This record gives sequence, structure tokens and C-alpha cells, in this order.
Amino acid sequence: MIESYDLHCHSTASDGALTPTEVVQRAADFGVTALALTDHDTTAGLFEAQQQASLVGLRLIPGIELSTNWQNKCFHIVGLGIDPHYAPLANATQLLQSTRIERAEKIAFKLEQKRIPGALQAVMKAAGDGMITRSHFADFLLSQNHVSTQQEAFDRYLGQGKSAYVSTTWADLEVAINWITESGGVAVLAHPMRYKLTANWMNRLLTTFKEAGGQGLEVITSRMNPDELRRVTDYAKRFNLAGSVGSDFHNPENPWVELGRLPTLPSHIKPVWELLN
Repeated sequence: MIESYDLHCHSTASDGALTPTEVVQRAADFGVTALALTDHDTTAGLFEAQQQASLVGLRLIPGIELSTNWQNKCFHIVGLGIDPHYAPLANATQLLQSTRIERAEKIAFKLEQKRIPGALQAVMKAAGDGMITRSHFADFLLSQNHVSTQQEAFDRYLGQGKSAYVSTTWADLEVAINWITESGGVAVLAHPMRYKLTANWMNRLLTTFKEAGGQGLEVITSRMNPDELRRVTDYAKRFNLAGSVGSDFHNPENPWVELGRLPTLPSHIKPVWELLN
């Protein structure tokens, strides 16, 4: 049987639209044979996902997507094959949840100053027991007709430098990588082309990332163009990083991002799953 990997996706445990059970079932329906559930700063959905994975015969790789800071910039690090019970990582997710709640309160306050009330109650209800993210605020703004698309919510209110943007101190990048590796996992830099870094900045980031113990680069993700694929493949080769593939799936209503619908990893790049136990 041909293996099909998708090593980056989200459920209602963070800002996804589907429950962990539904994500796993959808992945199986689309032919995915190995799936990593990588919710933002939480492992809360992994137990439920594993139960469904066992039922449908899919290999679930326990994962997480950690928000980190380096050089006053925010980067996302995916942890694959982690032990969610590893104490430093488990404790960190609790602290990160508090950080997200504090940020949500500040965003809601800024929106109230723009005469947009009710955001905090709405996003807390939408998130439930999951992590509150800016996507929840974007959905709220869309539902209240303040914007016409989720992207417009970021462009007008939630993006960096906009009226409801809140600068947040996340985990230090090197510390977060250590949590992942010490738990038995592999640290992967998520969607590297989305950070819009110059070549010099990317070289500095990847040097720090690798020196800290990072082993993988998300070479394949949804909505990449050929130039981006060429550049990220070159970075993987030059820094001797294993290549990961992940849709970054959140919502089935987005036709451009679907579980398992990904280009093939270039044959000259070592697959990150060869590093997983």
C-alpha cells in the first residue's frame, strides 16, 4: 500500500472546525495513512484522535504546533512523535493557554474601543475547552459582518500593526525545541515561506534552529508556488534538514487546503518520518 502522510493539521482542540474524531475520519476518507494532529500549543485532542485512528486503521503521530519567539519575531514549531505526558511540555501547554487567554482579553478590549463589543464572550464560547486563537476572532468579526472574509479580519484588525493586534511573548524558540526533543519528538519549522524573511534572516533562523536541535523543515504545505518549493527545498538541502509534508488543514469549507492533498516530497530530500520511532 502507498503511504500518504499529512503531518500538520488542526481540530477543535485549537482553531480547527472539526473535532479530533472528525479530522481523523476525514483524513482516512481522503486516503491519508499517517496523520499528525498538531493543534496550537495543546495536546488536548490527541487521546480522542488516537481512539478514532485505531478504529479506522490510520497511524496517528502525536504532535503539537508551538508558538515561539526569536529575535522579536513569532515562529511556529511543529513537534512530531512527542510524548504529550512529558512534564515540561505538559506544563508549558498550561502556561501557553494562560498566555492565549490574556491575549484574547486584550484583543477584545481593543475591539471594544473600535465599537465592536461582545468578542471575548463569543470567542470563549467558540473555543470551548480548546485554545483561543486569532482565527476565533476573525470568525467573530465575519459573523458580525464587520468583514467579508477571514483574511480581511487580519488585514483590517488582527494582523501585526493593525488596530486590534496584540504583541505576545511566546516560548523562546530554543526552549520550545528542547521540550519537543526531550519528549522524544522531532522539531520541524512550520511553513517557512510564510514568514516573508529575507535570505539572510532565513539563514540566521535555520542556523539557530538546527543548533538548538531542530531536525525538520516543512518542505511541502498547501498553497505553495513553484518558486517557494524551490527555495525551501534548497534550504532543506543546505542545512541538512529532513523534509516534512503538512496541509495545515483547519476547515473543510476551504477548498484550497485539504487533508492529504499535497504534492510529493522531492526524492532527494530525506523524509522526516524516517526520524520518527
